[in-house]
Amino acid sequence: MKLGIPIREYHTYEILPEAIAVSKYHFPWIIHHGDLYESDFQQFKGFDLLLAGTNCQSLSRCRIEDKSVNNGLDGTSKIFFKAVEALNVIQPKYFMFENVVPSSDKDLKIMTENVGVNPILLNSGIFSPQNRERYYWTNISLGDLPKESPLVLKDIMENNVNDKYFYKKDFKILDMNKRVCAELEVNTFQMLKRIYNPKFKCCTLTCVRGGYQEKKVLDKGKPRRLTEIEYERLQGLPDNFTNVTINNRNLNYSERCSLMGNGWNEPTVEWIFSFMKEKQDANNS
Repeated sequence: MKLGIPIREYHTYEILPEAIAVSKYHFPWIIHHGDLYESDFQQFKGFDLLLAGTNCQSLSRCRIEDKSVNNGLDGTSKIFFKAVEALNVIQPKYFMFENVVPSSDKDLKIMTENVGVNPILLNSGIFSPQNRERYYWTNISLGDLPKESPLVLKDIMENNVNDKYFYKKDFKILDMNKRVCAELEVNTFQMLKRIYNPKFKCCTLTCVRGGYQEKKVLDKGKPRRLTEIEYERLQGLPDNFTNVTINNRNLNYSERCSLMGNGWNEPTVEWIFSFMKEKQDANNS
C-alpha cells in the first residue's frame, strides 16, 4: 500500500490467531481462509500476485542438532509444497516465496526446482538495523541493491524504558568492540545469554518464546530485553503495530515479539515490490 499499488482483492491463508487479529485490525478488507491444507486454489486462477512465506521451523538451523525438529521438507516445512501447488494452479503474473537459509543444501535445491527460479539471498541489514538473511524466490525483475543502511540498534531504541524490561541478574562484559558485548550469568544455552551492543545491527529476531529467548541489549550499562516497540521498529513497522486485542485482551509481550520474529522485514519486501511498481507504472505510461 505504501507503494501506491492498487489492491482490488487480497486473500490470505493463516491459522495463527494473533496474526489474524493484527491483520484484521489494520486491514479489515482482507479475506481470510484459514488452513492452507484445506484450500481450493482454482478460485484464484488468474490473480496477479502470489506471496508465500511458509513455515520455516524444520528447515531452520536454529535446532539443527534435534532431528525430530530439524527434518527439512519432511517436517512442518512441507507446507511449502502446498504453496507450490497454489503457484501452479493460479499462475499469477508475479510471485514471491520467502524462507530461511535451509540447513540442508538438498532442501534448498528441491525448493528452487519446485518454484522454478533461482533465489536471491538478501540480508535485511541492507535496509534496516536488523541482520536477517532470507532467501527470496521471485519472478519480479530486481535492480541493483542499495547501499547498506547505516541504522544500528541504538537508532531504534526507546528512551527511559520501564524497569520491568531490565534484568535483575548478574552479567559480565565481554568486549565492547563486538556485537555480542556482554552476557547474562544464567543457567541456559550460550546463545540465550547474549547481550547485544547497541552500536551494531541487531541479530535476527525469532518467533520463539520464554526462557531468555528474547533479544537483549546493553542500555546505559545495564542489560534488558528489547521492548515490543523495538521489535516492531527492527522489522520496519510503526510503533504499536501489534498492540491489538484478541478475545477481549491485549496481545502480551511474548505474543507480540513472536509475531515480529515470524514476519517479513517490511523495508526488504518493499524494495522487492518497488520493481513490480516500476513495471506497472511503465505499462500505464
